[in-house]
Amino acid sequence: MATATYTVKGMTCGHCVSSVKEEVGEVAGITSVEVDLAGGLLTVDSDEPIDAAKIVAAVEEAGYEVANQS
Repeated sequence: MATATYTVKGMTCGHCVSSVKEEVGEVAGITSVEVDLAGGLLTVDSDEPIDAAKIVAAVEEAGYEVANQS
């Protein structure tokens, strides 16, 4: 199992959180998506190695920007 955390810029409300969770949740192999609105943190769990480019693309598809990955 792999876990990755990203900082997402631009989220301001519950709808933002839902949009990010929905888009990232559609990435193949993702088993869990948690979003902390206050901290702007996105935590993703997967059964396989996480392709950061796919996560970034999903966040951008939702209309937000990944500031960094940790």
